[in-house]
Amino acid sequence: MKVKFFPSLLIFLSSYFPLALIFIIKDIDPGTWLPAHPTIAALVAGVACISCLIVLLVANRIDGGLPVRITKVSNKSGDMFTYTIPYMISFYNFNLGDWKTLFSLLIFMILMFALAYRTQNIMVNPVLALAGFGLYDCQFKDGSREVQGLLISKHEFEIGDTCFVQRLSAFLYFATDIQSKGEKQ
Repeated sequence: MKVKFFPSLLIFLSSYFPLALIFIIKDIDPGTWLPAHPTIAALVAGVACISCLIVLLVANRIDGGLPVRITKVSNKSGDMFTYTIPYMISFYNFNLGDWKTLFSLLIFMILMFALAYRTQNIMVNPVLALAGFGLYDCQFKDGSREVQGLLISKHEFEIGDTCFVQRLSAFLYFATDIQSKGEKQ
């Protein structure tokens, strides 16, 4: 089970929203305060903004799910910084008007997407982190079955809490709600 292709692509594109902004800022003409390559800058901004908005809207609307009890947890939110390597590109001489540079970037981004999609690391997304979502490596009980997986959550939780989760892929889950062990009746 994998996250489907189109949602994965939107999640991937949204994760590079800050990089798109950096490229557009680097393209600004100091004399006019407008991008030197307005068509390309508008396209990059549009794709980044739309994908980011869709991902954040969908992430905030996921609800329901199966109740599971957390038995082990470690915070992996720091893994969301793995997206910093491609950001290094922005500090080199990058020109939105040079087709060779754009084509090279496109090939690089296609490779990055293929790797993220294939390894199911698509949800390691700094935009989700900025929106308050965390990434956790968890072990939890689904009935009598013990399950290990990554859990994306906007809620704080601890061992013994009950989370309501939606399964996104084989080892990736989204927590929609938390019932702490102190709230149980």
